[in-house]
Amino acid sequence: MMFKSVWFLRRLMQRYGGNSKQRSFVRLASGAAEGAVASPVDPGSITAEQAVRIWAQHFKQHGISEPLLSSQYIVAHVLGRKTLECVERGKLRDTLTDRERERVWNLCSKRLTRMPVQYVIEEWDFRDLTLKMRPPVFIPRPETEELVGLVLEDLQLRWGEMYRTDLRCLEVGCGSGAISLSLLHSIPQLRVFALDQSQTAVCLTTENASRLGLQDRLDVRHLDVINVSNPPYLLSQEMKSLQTEILRFEDHGALDGGSDGLSVIRPILALASKLLTERGRVYLEVDPCHPPIIQKLIEERMLGLLYLETRCDLTNRPRFCILQKNGKND
Repeated sequence: MMFKSVWFLRRLMQRYGGNSKQRSFVRLASGAAEGAVASPVDPGSITAEQAVRIWAQHFKQHGISEPLLSSQYIVAHVLGRKTLECVERGKLRDTLTDRERERVWNLCSKRLTRMPVQYVIEEWDFRDLTLKMRPPVFIPRPETEELVGLVLEDLQLRWGEMYRTDLRCLEVGCGSGAISLSLLHSIPQLRVFALDQSQTAVCLTTENASRLGLQDRLDVRHLDVINVSNPPYLLSQEMKSLQTEILRFEDHGALDGGSDGLSVIRPILALASKLLTERGRVYLEVDPCHPPIIQKLIEERMLGLLYLETRCDLTNRPRFCILQKNGKND
């Protein structure tokens, strides 16, 4: 079996600074509530390109992260595409229909509240899958894709291209189902048992599995194994540094890992030592400061588990830990 413990420190969106002069049609609507950020005035007739520019400028003026990308993703979504590059050039210059313009204004107004784009458009791509997203279920970060790639590479090295026929995986804190469903999609022989203490997360994983036709090899349960879902590794002192988008909309139980970031990882390791079959492995994504601490913890207290190696992420930071049941390294 395989375990994962995932929280992602990389912020998906970096803040753009500075302001630019507003065009006349980007003025704030009158009558806005005091302290609230109003949407730009709806001009009534506008092309997709113009809508992107209007909202990118408005987002930037009000300190919204990734103003241009936010605007592009939302307009592309309304036009039925993943990105603006996928929209036909002529379509970008066509006047939006009343319904399209209304949807753009409604969705962009949600982004104006700092709601993450993934929640605004209610979907996001993970590797080669498109997953439905819903607050406050944890949004998978780019490091999650690296973790899945690491697991697939490791399994192929151990059991060959076809893998073995009885491969099983346990995911604690499945969230949207990103890891479980990506593994199921890549390994036809795999069966996954996924747990989450959040009923919203369980329902979302089930919905995504059904949409992708993977529900027959996935068993999802609403179960509070260690009082949290999406096992975190963020140190409590770092919580204050998170973006408003994260703190306001995502589940704090999936963020705070305690004073040392290991308050949830420790009991997961204890559980793994009892549940793993012979040669079963644990794959963890952790803070860069954690690998030596976890290795020492395993060597001193976790009998039956062997710390195999630490892998770096794409930014060359020590991010992933691989452990194995018993002392066989094969």
